[in-house]
Amino acid sequence: MFSVLTLNLRFGLADDGANSWRYRKKGFQPFFEKYRTDFIDFQEANDFQIDFLHNILTEYNYIGKRSPSPSFWQNNVIFYQKNWHCIHHEHFFLSPTPSVPSRYRKSIWPRQCTIGMFKTDHRQVICINTHLDFDVSVQVKSANLILDRLSRLPEDAPVILMGDFNTTPFSPCYNIFTGHDDTSSENAGYFKNAFKKPFTGTHHEFTGNTDGDHIDWILFRGKITLKNSRVIQDTFKNMHLSDHFPLCAQFTWGA
Repeated sequence: MFSVLTLNLRFGLADDGANSWRYRKKGFQPFFEKYRTDFIDFQEANDFQIDFLHNILTEYNYIGKRSPSPSFWQNNVIFYQKNWHCIHHEHFFLSPTPSVPSRYRKSIWPRQCTIGMFKTDHRQVICINTHLDFDVSVQVKSANLILDRLSRLPEDAPVILMGDFNTTPFSPCYNIFTGHDDTSSENAGYFKNAFKKPFTGTHHEFTGNTDGDHIDWILFRGKITLKNSRVIQDTFKNMHLSDHFPLCAQFTWGA
């Protein structure tokens, strides 16, 4: 059995007033005392936020931090418990030139993807952390690029795909990942969703409301079975950790 969690961290340089990072960061220690998963994916993580999290997540290593990078840079990082060993990792840009900092022409930001392959006790799993841009055509290109990079890795390893997709599970890029309909997702090449309709909103702009769009996903494929999943709506130190809710899921081995 293993577990995963994903959270768009809300980048730390944003002028969010009472919700700024210097206040929000106080809630992460109690949060991780309550929710401790094998893998934790963060999007929009500035370097100083990663350093802070690394200091409190002492049982974890991580991948995905670009170094050196501009002070404003937002990373997609994967923290993983130290009983797991990272046997392969890659970081690339969602663009026509993935190996260098770049973006698709209609992308507002240079979006990225981090992939790690992990092993423990004769088990292997691939974790993917990404953050897509807003344009539908860019999302489609990004989804196809991620699947192309994934196709170069061992096909028999289970895969968890997480992140902020900036679109709902009714979109063209979602259909690419899942095979266009619920029945075709039974095919091992497509992903299943760890959540079901009606989808709880995950982007709440620090309000705690759940009627927003479900734009953060946990998808999975391979010989693993979903045990449970949750959109975490708790507050810590009387604050929301981000303008997104964290999502977590637990899996057992075997289909």
